[in-house]
Amino acid sequence: MSDDSQPKNPGRRALLQGLGAASAALAFPQLWLPRAAYAQTAGRGSVKHLLYIRLAGGFRFTTAFNGDVDSGFNPFGRSEHRAAGTEWGVGKLLDEASWLSGKDDATKQRVALGMKRASELSGDMCVLPCVDHEPASGRADGNHGTGLERFLTGFVGGTTSFLTYVNAGLKDRPTGGQTLLPAFSLGEAGMALGAGSLAAYRPPVLDGAGFERFGFDAENTLPAWANAMVGGLQSRYQARLHSALRSPAEAYQQSRDQTRAYGKIFQDPLLKVANDATTEVDGISNRDLSVLLGTDTTGRRAALALRLFHFGCPAVFMNQGGYDMHSDEQDNLPTTLDGANRLLAGVNAALKKMVHPAGGTYWDHTLVVVGSEFGRTTGGQKFNSANGSDHGSDLATRWMSMPLMGGVIAKAGKGGKSLGSCRASDLKAQGPVYSYRAVLKTLLDLLGADHSQVFTADSPIQDLFR
Repeated sequence: MSDDSQPKNPGRRALLQGLGAASAALAFPQLWLPRAAYAQTAGRGSVKHLLYIRLAGGFRFTTAFNGDVDSGFNPFGRSEHRAAGTEWGVGKLLDEASWLSGKDDATKQRVALGMKRASELSGDMCVLPCVDHEPASGRADGNHGTGLERFLTGFVGGTTSFLTYVNAGLKDRPTGGQTLLPAFSLGEAGMALGAGSLAAYRPPVLDGAGFERFGFDAENTLPAWANAMVGGLQSRYQARLHSALRSPAEAYQQSRDQTRAYGKIFQDPLLKVANDATTEVDGISNRDLSVLLGTDTTGRRAALALRLFHFGCPAVFMNQGGYDMHSDEQDNLPTTLDGANRLLAGVNAALKKMVHPAGGTYWDHTLVVVGSEFGRTTGGQKFNSANGSDHGSDLATRWMSMPLMGGVIAKAGKGGKSLGSCRASDLKAQGPVYSYRAVLKTLLDLLGADHSQVFTADSPIQDLFR
């Protein structure tokens, strides 16, 4: 039984079920009933879109987002380009910007579109320096397998991924009569776990950066007489059904209709982000997105994420880079982070340029968050013996210093702020330590998703709005 006080949206529910269900038995899952009272932030429901980025392999956060520490933790130094008033530790590596160093037309276009160094955007970002998997634990989790499980699901051995919680928590969000896309995982199957009643809300995983291989609108391939025959058979079948059996049949048909609508969206030229189209949609063209974000896999996926937002997609997850640098980090980290810098700077510029149908820009309605499965350590040295870094059980491994940017951060007055800090000499926390689950729960809350049954021992982070 559903709560009649809640907005009804069978279209979203049927569509999520159609994409996520592995069998007919999952087509009608048990629905969560939103509870009237649970922990919320002052920003609940203020975000319409989330871009969630993982710096893959375990990232040395002290070189970028927690850089005001001793050289044993940040051998690359501090940025001199940080925005005025920035509190968090802007590492010098955030200055890397090969995509702004040329004199060609593309570089000039990037500048004209508002692109800057990532370090110069520090005033747009709020950083949580001390995010830990388990704050009450005596040591960090520096294991690739269990660290990634915690990152994706909140727990070791977790069976439900974060994006599954997003889709389930938003199943009753009003759509205004539109067909809205669910959350998508771009290239990460581990972000699409779900069991039991949540299995139907698993996000689609797209391996690639486009929908060229998708085609659900099969009716367009049939002649008119064939479609009329199918429609007639269906109507006569439903008319003969007992009234008690019509609801499941209608739900099945509705799922088919919604899937057909998804197919039309997937075939929209707007989602062909590699087509170099110059037509502006939401105030920006696909060519502009290519200029800002690049044409490699990361750039294409970021562009696709922004275009998915156009169709009401609430969240997109993607990986960037490979930071498991046990050797040669001294040489390779600046180059790899140059790509992350371009991603952040390009998304920042695009969101501020894109006009949102709800008013304002996409920047006003979007949150961008960066994380990884753990930090990296060198035991207090600049690098290990192979000029790289490792991961173990210490504070350098423990702290994931996560940046957040977007209109909700600016509106809360938290741009450039640091929610907590570390002692430069040994990384001892000198302020709040947040659990990773609390961060995920905060993201659910800002999206307006029901999280009353998610991570019940953790609460959303109120400090973002104090």
